[in-house]
Amino acid sequence: MTAEPAHAVPAMRMTSLHLATRNAAALWTALAETRGHGLLRRPGFVSVDGTERGGLRILLLSPEPDADDLAELTELARRRPAGQVVIEDPFSSVDMSDLGLTPRQLPVMIRHPAPAPAPSTVQVDRVETGDQLETVERIVVNGFPLPGFQPYHPGEAVPRSLLERQGIDLFLATRDGAHAGACITVTDAAVSGVYWVTTLPEHRSRGIGRALMHAVLEHLKGPITLTSATAGKPLYDSLGFDTITHATWWA
Repeated sequence: MTAEPAHAVPAMRMTSLHLATRNAAALWTALAETRGHGLLRRPGFVSVDGTERGGLRILLLSPEPDADDLAELTELARRRPAGQVVIEDPFSSVDMSDLGLTPRQLPVMIRHPAPAPAPSTVQVDRVETGDQLETVERIVVNGFPLPGFQPYHPGEAVPRSLLERQGIDLFLATRDGAHAGACITVTDAAVSGVYWVTTLPEHRSRGIGRALMHAVLEHLKGPITLTSATAGKPLYDSLGFDTITHATWWA
């Protein structure tokens, strides 16, 4: 699939795309600050230097980063000594192929305020304790997965101090007495974002992802954005999410 370039995205969808991008920047800022990772903010991008295990994550904030910002983020990626490099370009406006990175396209989606679906029979709890947070972290690291954080070290990917961050919530699904899935949400003044919706392999095809999303939609009242994997898109389509555009992820 060819990504839709920024100049071809209609104005209304571009507004939604900027909301989704700002929300993603809020997530990565919170993770950088709670993990103790290097955080660099520029008008055109935000980057998080997560050492060898966390890798380097760069998120473009503008479809037209100026020459200085583009040169700086390119140099950050080029001189990376170790660990994975991921450049997320929601606008599909830059070409990182000269860095030896490979692109893939993922749909950025939004759901505008609407009645939440009926609750699922699967138990989903909003996380309130450090032990619950550690369970969410283990599920996401091993099930999403986050290969850079494997083998799993408690508190490395999802620090307990994240519970103290305003606007961040974690959800934990339980099936037949076993922890089965998890996700994280970030809410700012204008929009909420859903991240790392995860079902452990042994619980897949049992409605865990849908149960998590039902709980999220019940909890979050405004516009909600997410970036979908190919396998998850039919679920999000069925829940009323619309595709804004396709972002390009270079890795």
